[in-house]
Amino acid sequence: MPAAVIEPVRRSFALLEALSRRRTTTLSLLVQETGLPRPTVVRLLHTLAALGYAQRVSRQHGYRLTDRVLGLAGSIRFVDHLVDAAIPHMSRFTAEHGWPLYLATLSHGAITIRHSTAPESPMSFEGAGLNSRRSVLASALGRVWLAFCGEAERRAVLQDIGGLAPRQEAALRSVLETVRAAGFAFTASPRMTRIHGMAVPIRHRQRILGSLSMRFPRSAMSEDQVAARYARRLAAVARAIANDANAHLRRDHAA
Repeated sequence: MPAAVIEPVRRSFALLEALSRRRTTTLSLLVQETGLPRPTVVRLLHTLAALGYAQRVSRQHGYRLTDRVLGLAGSIRFVDHLVDAAIPHMSRFTAEHGWPLYLATLSHGAITIRHSTAPESPMSFEGAGLNSRRSVLASALGRVWLAFCGEAERRAVLQDIGGLAPRQEAALRSVLETVRAAGFAFTASPRMTRIHGMAVPIRHRQRILGSLSMRFPRSAMSEDQVAARYARRLAAVARAIANDANAHLRRDHAA
């Protein structure tokens, strides 16, 4: 005997599926495609928007999904495409400059390592750390993600980690403005660690796909020296990864 279907859950997923078919979808079309009553669709849309999964674009264009839905399938196809695109570029950087690189995406309020060239690096003092989770507030990978993701996603991430006091949130906003202006972030561990990191965003248009960091001993270089020598190089690797990942996704959709 099949398990009973919980009707509110079924309706929510029907709406998510309808929203996923187009970049934006009007309320009338959502009612038509889901077969749900208009008041039900409105209530579900308000709930998805409050949770950060949907956003109202305008009266004319209706609603769209936000980047937060990527977290629902963060370890499946999208991450596979991103890692496939990143591997040759990351390996080339490590072969040329020696330093290990780490690629990460956001998953359930934490940054998760998806690929690393640490095993290829003669100057690595850490393991690859695959699937390990890092703090979004302290890690360079997390700070650069928060700086370059959308406002709705940022609010959702902060809710996932329990929220911040008003004074903490104001301090964080100041930090993120500095990161956006510079184009990169450094690790901000509450305790001094031997290994440091500088991270840049991997973006396609206004959407953040991942973050990329270079790890190095604090004794080897200062933050100013790392930024001067490697910030532009690391940003170039991130752009190449984003371009190739987008091409992978286009080919997948066309197949």
